[in-house]
Amino acid sequence: MSDLEGFGFVMPHWFYWGWLAVMPLIMMAWDKWSTGHGGGSAEPELTPGELQAEEDDPLIYLQFEGNWFTKVVDWVCDKSGLFVSFWTINAVVFYFFGVIMRYVFNTPSIWVHEASFLLLGMQYMLAGAFAMLHGAHVRVDVMYNMLPARGRIGLDIFTSMFFFIFALILLVTSWTFFQDSYAMNETTVETWGIQHWPAKGMMVLGSSLLLLAGISKLIKDIVLFVRLGRERNA
Repeated sequence: MSDLEGFGFVMPHWFYWGWLAVMPLIMMAWDKWSTGHGGGSAEPELTPGELQAEEDDPLIYLQFEGNWFTKVVDWVCDKSGLFVSFWTINAVVFYFFGVIMRYVFNTPSIWVHEASFLLLGMQYMLAGAFAMLHGAHVRVDVMYNMLPARGRIGLDIFTSMFFFIFALILLVTSWTFFQDSYAMNETTVETWGIQHWPAKGMMVLGSSLLLLAGISKLIKDIVLFVRLGRERNA
């Protein structure tokens, strides 16, 4: 008798990983199609490389368009955030399915919690670059907001060294976790027994994207810092 018998529908491992790879692409294509056919217009957003200043700052928006490297990195980071954002829909559906099966049909599901747990963990890692691109990471702004635009950029450049130390350690550690997990074909200890190494592979991908997003931001900050210095001395 299989360990999975008596648990009702159990999502196959291959379908879980395949669905997570394909589903966001379908949603992104549908969103683009619906927008192009009058499905609604998005609100204008700040483009990557913009610095939003205080209302009393004469430089309300300071923009650097970036070079080919920063444009490619920003595009990838932006799309990666959009990609994983659609995974949230799956988590809602999974838990809804689990509740219905447990309390309506009295058939507890063994895979719903693990599926959502892995999904949200991977989403957290992959969304870091998107948050970096749009300035959504938490920071202490006590001194930062008191500085002029060039001072804020200079402080970002100075503190970037701490970011890169963290990002590099995260990347190296994630790669070690992934290698060990893949070598032993690590699976969850629950009955569903899904593979862990794809999730840890997303840790490597997420930390790589985060590092690239930091490099892109540093390049743009340096250019803006130099440009503001020239304008002040002109």
